[in-house]
Amino acid sequence: MRVLVVEDEQLLAGAIAEWLRDDAHAVDLAYDGEAALERAGVNDYDVVVLDRDLPLVHGDDVCRELVRENAARVLMLTAAAEVTDRVAGLGLGADDYLTKPFAFPELAARVLALGRRARPAAPPTLRRAGISLDPARREVFRDGRYVPLAKKEFAVLAELLRADGAVVSAERLLEKAWDEHADPFTGAVRLTILKLRRKLADPPVVETVKGVGYRIK
Repeated sequence: MRVLVVEDEQLLAGAIAEWLRDDAHAVDLAYDGEAALERAGVNDYDVVVLDRDLPLVHGDDVCRELVRENAARVLMLTAAAEVTDRVAGLGLGADDYLTKPFAFPELAARVLALGRRARPAAPPTLRRAGISLDPARREVFRDGRYVPLAKKEFAVLAELLRADGAVVSAERLLEKAWDEHADPFTGAVRLTILKLRRKLADPPVVETVKGVGYRIK
């Protein structure tokens, strides 16, 4: 998934980003509310992890704008643990609320759960053409054989499986599996598809639709 982490404590923001990247998500960072709105206006995010107390534009105002203008799910972070604070945050339109300090595994699980709600409902385990992919466990099997995948390979395969046989463009794969610093002219998607095909082995299941994109047959 594509995730935006908005947190003015840069060390914490970096730690959250690295944890989510370990789960094969593409993660962008913003350190203030103004930058968050700029990125959300350009990129298609599945989930926004949003600190409530932000400089320049307060997190409450960022949340309102995201809810009004974007389909992204919002996980709000705050140091305020009172019930009234949680109710207020959810009242702004946030989909979930997590107080600081928090456990990184819990944050990652909440992001994954919100990501499932940011698109048409999909089963917890994605299956097609003998492939099964479990996003929570980060496990892939092909006809019962475990397939070890790198982060980008896992992210690309998950996006192809979610499409359920429809063609997914290289641009869409780049948007969902890489962050905003990815160079669209590097051939990263094509190279990842080649590696994915090799690891999934025969018979081939990842089909190239010339000039359009890729799909799982």
